[in-house]
Amino acid sequence: MSILFSPLTVGPKTARNRLWVSPMCQYSAVDGMPQEWHHTHLVQFASGGAGIVMTEATAVSPEGRISPDDTGIWSNAHRDAWVPIVTAIRTRGALAGMQLAHAGRKASTSSPLSGQRGTVPRAQGGWQTVAPSAIPFDGYATPVALDRDGIDRVVEDFAAAARRAVEAGFDVLEIHAAHGYLLHEFLSPLSNHRDDEYGGSLENRARLVLRVVGAVRDAAPDVALFVRFSAYDWADGGFTPDETATVVTWASERGADLFDISSGGLVAHQRLETGPGYQVRFAAHVRRVAGVPVNSVGMIDDAVRAEAILAAGDADAVMAGREWLRDPHYALRASIELGADIDYWPAQYLRARPARARTA
Repeated sequence: MSILFSPLTVGPKTARNRLWVSPMCQYSAVDGMPQEWHHTHLVQFASGGAGIVMTEATAVSPEGRISPDDTGIWSNAHRDAWVPIVTAIRTRGALAGMQLAHAGRKASTSSPLSGQRGTVPRAQGGWQTVAPSAIPFDGYATPVALDRDGIDRVVEDFAAAARRAVEAGFDVLEIHAAHGYLLHEFLSPLSNHRDDEYGGSLENRARLVLRVVGAVRDAAPDVALFVRFSAYDWADGGFTPDETATVVTWASERGADLFDISSGGLVAHQRLETGPGYQVRFAAHVRRVAGVPVNSVGMIDDAVRAEAILAAGDADAVMAGREWLRDPHYALRASIELGADIDYWPAQYLRARPARARTA
């Protein structure tokens, strides 16, 4: 029996397998609205056998977008635009997930597809960015430090976005607290120099993300709730795996069901050590110390490696990104490679299923 192709129940939802689609920015939205591209891009992964299909980082407010071309869910019109995409994903047997995000000091930046780099000027559609402290990401504009009212609005924006996502039919919500975006900026002492109740101690630095977890759980009691953390900043004096495990424990107590463990993205001077499965050790550490379900990410690009991660007890599921882009039917192919007998090959594709897989 393949662990990768066994179901996993997370909170009130059950995914048909443990090979999921990671959030991947497409830089193809118009005023935050998903387009035909997003429909085709996301739904193909459900046809390809994914257990969960996650949207790109979807902004809870206009100023929370990474770039002007990112998707959002800050209005009912955005909610309604997501409905046909969610319906199509679920019709094909996958769970539909949305990553709720606020980019903080890394917002208002040029899309990689634009050929430009750095902060988008206001005259060209950019906006003032916000952060825990007025410390810019290298090469970007200086953000404004959020005051208490601004922090309260962020919490309210996440809760409102969660309600809209539920109304659109999403099964899974993921709070983005990684990769140097706003919630991660509060967590790390490299970007959070506040001297109030949101800065200093780990408890204070975690206060905003824990408020957001509680607010989203209250707004969306019937979804599976994930939180993505960067467990290591890859820089001296930054957020650490041990701190991550502590914050994960607190977030679990406030209603989060599973933790998506990544790393990096906070500072330009990070010194990454990459390679296949290079972030698995962080997921394994959090799972062992906090005793919670986790998934792992990071260059998990073949079925044998994914199966081995789960068999070793290092994670409960894996998310992949680039491999799904290379092969939108990654899960169907992986099931053949692992000899897993699954019953959700699309009927239209059965003629392509190898005979040995049909009789496994």
